[in-house]
Amino acid sequence: MAVIAVEAKYRLTESIAIWKTRLAGIGAQDHVEISQSDEYFAHPVRDFATTGESFRLRTCGDQNMLTYKGPLLDEQTKTRSEIEVGVAPGAAAAEDMRRILAALGFASVLAVTKSRCTMTLTWEGRPIEVCLDRIEGLGEFLELEATGDDASWSQTRDSLLRLAEHLELSGRERRSYLELLLEQRDAPTTTGDAPG
Repeated sequence: MAVIAVEAKYRLTESIAIWKTRLAGIGAQDHVEISQSDEYFAHPVRDFATTGESFRLRTCGDQNMLTYKGPLLDEQTKTRSEIEVGVAPGAAAAEDMRRILAALGFASVLAVTKSRCTMTLTWEGRPIEVCLDRIEGLGEFLELEATGDDASWSQTRDSLLRLAEHLELSGRERRSYLELLLEQRDAPTTTGDAPG
């Protein structure tokens, strides 16, 4: 049975420190803050921007992971099938993986660099991961994440949305960090003429 990752993301208007305190107040357990780099790749013959898929190499400390995310399953959240596999640890292994992907025709699109603090809690009997992210070039976000399967993902989604409502989160962001950074990068810039 496929693992379905259910995610709801919100842009923060208050600091991560305030949110850590608020989440601890409802029983969330704090974990160590980590730095991650997610390098996204374009498929040689399939347009992931059109299909809604993504493929990345995540580096976190010495760990390397390849992740494929399937097309989105709903209109409210970032719910999709997800397959993740470990790659040999270390910078040399990550570089070898990049060379393999390039040899197969995959092109690097962009790397998303973030610092992430993960907290865990139980909500409506489900384990929930809360990620407090500081994205280089974008700002701060809160992601609610849980997993389901083909039969249960919609109930998991509804539970996450009820948690978001309980936390009074607003400004749900359905676009990925990659999409936001690409939109920002590709936005036309306007420059005024210097006075003469």
